[in-house]
Amino acid sequence: MTLLDTLDYASVLVFALTGALAASRSQLDIVGFIFIACLTAVGGGTLRDAILNREVFWVADPLTLGVATIAAVLVFFTAHLLESRYRALLWFDAAALAIAVPAGVAVALAEAQAWPIVLVMGMITGCLGGLMRDVVCNEVPLVLKQGELYATCALAGSLGAVLARLAGLGDGLSLVTCSAIVFILRAGSIALGWRLPVYKSQPPSPGAPKR
Repeated sequence: MTLLDTLDYASVLVFALTGALAASRSQLDIVGFIFIACLTAVGGGTLRDAILNREVFWVADPLTLGVATIAAVLVFFTAHLLESRYRALLWFDAAALAIAVPAGVAVALAEAQAWPIVLVMGMITGCLGGLMRDVVCNEVPLVLKQGELYATCALAGSLGAVLARLAGLGDGLSLVTCSAIVFILRAGSIALGWRLPVYKSQPPSPGAPKR
């Protein structure tokens, strides 16, 4: 098994757990659990592979869907044991993001893509599955929450991998750097409240014409 295969399997497993936790919060049946888990697990990687015109990873290896299904069934029978399913979802999602972004970066590098494409593929692979999960479960997507560090983490991690590779660290260390940056930033956002400044409209000055 290659490093890329390992990253894809790990990303599928952990993102599937977050999808199943979201399904538990929506009180879905077991088929709903499996659907949301699989959607979350393969969403980002599917779009990545389609854009890069390569065989979609779960079509090439359907066992990845089996991994997502097992994760969904496991959560279906154990989610009630968690003190806070939303808190668990946040931390599993942070771990999944820290795995999926390097997976997207690794694919783009293997395809000899230019660095802007590497950045975009890292972000797509990391963010799209969670976005699909939250939209389908009628939740405000984490990637769109006000000031939340999410897409920023994916971008920073992807950029860190590109710079590390330019510095001669090699693909393996570059991907580790990417993962570390993503997780540290996301963990800081969850645990310490790290935020980006958000746009705030300014009230019109007195006497200004209405628009």
